[in-house]
Amino acid sequence: MQKPSAATPEARAPLTRRRFLQSASAVTFAIGSSGLVTVSQAAGDETAQAGARTDAGTEITAWVRIDADDRVHLVFPSTEMGQGSSTALPLILAEELDADWDKVEIDQLDRDDRSFGNPIFGNILYTAGSTAVYGYFDSLRIAGAQARQILMRAAAKAWDVPIAEVTTEPGVVLHEASDRHMTFGEIAALPIDDLSVPEVTETDLKPASSFRLIGFDLPRRDIPAKSTGRETYAIDVQVPDMLFAAVLRAPAEGVSAAGVEDGESPAVPGVLRVLTLPEGIAVIAERLEAALAGKDRLQVDWTGATGVLASDSETTLSDYSAALKNSTAERAVWSEAGDADRAITSADRIVEAEYLSDYAYHAQIEPMAAVASVDPDGLGAEVWVGTQTQTWTTRTITETLGTTADRVRLHAMTMGGSFGRRTALQQEYVSDALLISKEMGRPVKLVWTREDDVKNGRLRPAAAQRLRAGLTADGALSGWEHRVATPSVIAYFNQLRWEQVRPKDIVSMRGSESQFYGFADMRAEHILTERHARLAPWRGIGASYTSFAAEAFMDELALEARNDPIDFRMALLASNPRGQKLLTRVAEMADWSRPRDQTALGVSFAGYGDPMAAGIAEIALERESGIITVQRFWTAVDAGLIVSPDNALAQIEGGIVFGLSSSLKERITISGGEVEQSNYYDYEILRANEVPEIEIHLERSEARPTGIGEVGTPMVAAAVANAFHALTGKRLRHLPFIPDRVLTALA
Repeated sequence: MQKPSAATPEARAPLTRRRFLQSASAVTFAIGSSGLVTVSQAAGDETAQAGARTDAGTEITAWVRIDADDRVHLVFPSTEMGQGSSTALPLILAEELDADWDKVEIDQLDRDDRSFGNPIFGNILYTAGSTAVYGYFDSLRIAGAQARQILMRAAAKAWDVPIAEVTTEPGVVLHEASDRHMTFGEIAALPIDDLSVPEVTETDLKPASSFRLIGFDLPRRDIPAKSTGRETYAIDVQVPDMLFAAVLRAPAEGVSAAGVEDGESPAVPGVLRVLTLPEGIAVIAERLEAALAGKDRLQVDWTGATGVLASDSETTLSDYSAALKNSTAERAVWSEAGDADRAITSADRIVEAEYLSDYAYHAQIEPMAAVASVDPDGLGAEVWVGTQTQTWTTRTITETLGTTADRVRLHAMTMGGSFGRRTALQQEYVSDALLISKEMGRPVKLVWTREDDVKNGRLRPAAAQRLRAGLTADGALSGWEHRVATPSVIAYFNQLRWEQVRPKDIVSMRGSESQFYGFADMRAEHILTERHARLAPWRGIGASYTSFAAEAFMDELALEARNDPIDFRMALLASNPRGQKLLTRVAEMADWSRPRDQTALGVSFAGYGDPMAAGIAEIALERESGIITVQRFWTAVDAGLIVSPDNALAQIEGGIVFGLSSSLKERITISGGEVEQSNYYDYEILRANEVPEIEIHLERSEARPTGIGEVGTPMVAAAVANAFHALTGKRLRHLPFIPDRVLTALA
């Protein structure tokens, strides 16, 4: 990652391939969206070509750069927010390249270059949905294999031997017959004249049995700097001559400032200016403390919130619940097989239940922050920001300044958490920083306080869900219907994408397809309700609440069928032996059949896209206070080939903690269009002393890798709810399970 610096105009200019070739000698391998590698060798005199090379810098239009000193630079095209992708993706490329991992350096991609884009998202640069590893896996392997063959070919020519006689060890090309070898750096110093790209087939890729890096526990590269406090986040950035800004944003969406009284704000020592922005009032100062103090002294008359934007969360859920039964409500079929209506109505028994879930805040450690330095002509800018998408951040900058992408110098900083919060098409904190910098003629750091972040957060939507199913006389499932009344998240946070996918919204509906079960007759419907809050993807997206409803309902069906909850699910997984294996394994881990004293177990089987997980929670209950304590949580997970096992365990564990926190505590309420919570004291998250013992079984598989960062979350809520029923005989159908709701259920 490039650290912030006061760059001259020359240094700030984008490092093009031409400038790179003029500045230094190196060999560069680049893989584009087609999976092909191109090679460039720097021009230079014979001495340079013999190996007297200089440092070529870190920003080049290539996946791999090999320096004469044997350093191997790998571009990291995703972004790092704690999930470990900044190690996992380069590791995949390094595996096929046969690079010496100790000599690998990882360079963050800091521009919107679609040749590095995520294939899952149509080659835009977008880090979300646990797609980085499985999205880039094939492209990175092909790139590594092709680059490795180019190195072997160059060495074979230098030795005048057939390439078939050449092989590699980490960082070295070998010719065993003549006992000769060259390091990658020595080959990079050769005058390579054959730049053609070799064809790569499946047989050219390493078999899993030959992996040296993939599947092994290598330390994450981002951990040392984070552990020692040396990592730089956007909120830490310092540049010369920098001002600070705080923005008082409208208390509710649709509200604007009718009048501003800033008389006391300029009196704060260090405050320089009060500036009206499109969506708020900015206070600019020499120090952050002064900007915040000035913001607190603003007196603003707000006007404009009416209708749905002035609604409250209690009414919202009531409206969504009513929409489930409204035959004229706008709806879209998300997933369908067979004839669910016929199967249900012809069943011996029909079971039906409704589930509710509240808004939830991302609660990431680092609130929104950005540093912007707009050029004197107002058409270029250098920006430091934590972002999950170089593409949409660049778009925000170009639209705000009315400029083009070549005038943008972006630094994609490591993020202090995100969970979907920094994925929006339009990023208001970036826009505000740019507008203020342009007006002030100086670099500006804009920082949101925690209160700003909560009050103006983009939330997981509230939802009402109705599930209906039939049971035959012998207790077998006959038909499955899952209706979800919730707004379209995509329609709000990315209208461009909504135009492409409407009316199907994966962010709102994921998990309702229940794809792991063998439902012959099923239908999942999205009841598209009015939006009453700002929305964004949230860890696990729709599966965080749809899997809660589906798996809690599955237990209700098992009880009606007089069947054990695990046995009932096993029958539905008859065509999914991998899923059955997970259920069997987790039942063994938890000793499912053993009676408990004062505690109870609940099971859930859910996933996130392709990866699937079986989870069991063991809970205790304080009946007087209504506080649920999760004492232990077991899970068995199948996510295909695991690139970094230790990191996968950490991500699954983190997902479970995230799911427990949102199941037991996290709740946003809205009144008059305004979020009522403001900080961690009234938006509580799970504390360290409340985290249960967690045991994870990670299934070993050579199947294609899938996402790992979110699979731990969707199964959790239903496991807790089902354990509550096993302990009390009562149902919890409203997420989260706060004490008041628990006491009501017990009454």
